[in-house]
Amino acid sequence: MLTTTAPKGLSELEPVTSDSLLALIALANADSRPEKIDVGVGVYRDGLGRTPVMRALKEAERRLWEAQSSKAYLGGAGDKVFPELLKPILLGPHASDERITGLQTPGGCGAIYLAMQLVRTANPQARVFAGVPTWPNHPPMIRGAGLEIVEYPHLDRGTGSVRIDALLAKLDEARPGDVVLLHGCCHNPTGADLGPDEWDRVAEVIASRGLLPLIDIAYQGLGRGLEEDAYGLRRVLDASDEALVAQSCDKNFGVYRDRVGCLFVKTRSKEATATAMAHLLQLAREAWSMPPDHGAAAVRLVLEDDTLTADWKAELDGMRLRIAAVRERIAASDERLAFVADQYGMFSMLPLSKEQVVSLREKHAIYMADSGRINVVGIADDGIDRFCAAVKEALNGPDAHG
Repeated sequence: MLTTTAPKGLSELEPVTSDSLLALIALANADSRPEKIDVGVGVYRDGLGRTPVMRALKEAERRLWEAQSSKAYLGGAGDKVFPELLKPILLGPHASDERITGLQTPGGCGAIYLAMQLVRTANPQARVFAGVPTWPNHPPMIRGAGLEIVEYPHLDRGTGSVRIDALLAKLDEARPGDVVLLHGCCHNPTGADLGPDEWDRVAEVIASRGLLPLIDIAYQGLGRGLEEDAYGLRRVLDASDEALVAQSCDKNFGVYRDRVGCLFVKTRSKEATATAMAHLLQLAREAWSMPPDHGAAAVRLVLEDDTLTADWKAELDGMRLRIAAVRERIAASDERLAFVADQYGMFSMLPLSKEQVVSLREKHAIYMADSGRINVVGIADDGIDRFCAAVKEALNGPDAHG
């Protein structure tokens, strides 16, 4: 007699392991201690601990509110002027290359999602080389596209620098058509960026082995500067006939909750790029149909107005200088943290064990990821000394690394 198994329904779903950073945010929010410091959440904060709306954005939103006459759909590509205005800032001399085109996405996540889906469509056998560590949402999105991950070394925890020779050695194992996922600048979660000479070496290997670079650039302007932070991306574009660039405005325009990003694609010809774009529009249609308009429209208004653009760049530079100043204060607090001053962007990984991180949370109301990853500007100016003292105490404690 044949037996049948009852089909499973929604009630039989397996439990999901929560994203550790989201769980950390929930823990921090539940802590009522007034001295609480949250260096886990990845948003820029000023010296008073606020995440303000940027001046130019505020003015652009005012103009948008006054002038916008409709909320009708824009289409799958979203605001078509928005990526064109980003091109000179992001791509520099490649902005006029007819083989490169872009479309609006819901934040950098949307851009990476589309990039992975396009890779799967073009080459399901492609492997994605991703650094260790990398942004925690990269691996799930790679696996979600059904692609294999190959890890390459990125961070030397002892020096806080990039393991460039080990990275290049791993890329020598890549097959033509494999994808290399790289952070354009301000590496998240480590702050350890490739220098210009290292980018030159990486670009050469990518080109010589026929690999497909995917550059995730979410923090342009918050590291060395707008132009300097784009060096690696532009160098890779110099060397490669095909490339994908996932860009986010969420951080450098402060529009986190509006989810503003772009995916740019480069192929060997204008015609092939048009075909790739048609695929991207179909993939976007299946995922979100139309991207949200408000944030991208506000960014577009900033970039269309020279005065607003200048004000945005000035405020962005002030943010960059605050990041650098906080890094200097942390680095000066203890020689074991000196490497923090040599890194870029909002994140660093401190040499702390999970036990030390938990101790900081329980004793000092300091919240950071279990890996020791911190947002260096998650601290208001008046909390930096207390933060540094607590970290030094943890480093000197019984759980200190030997």
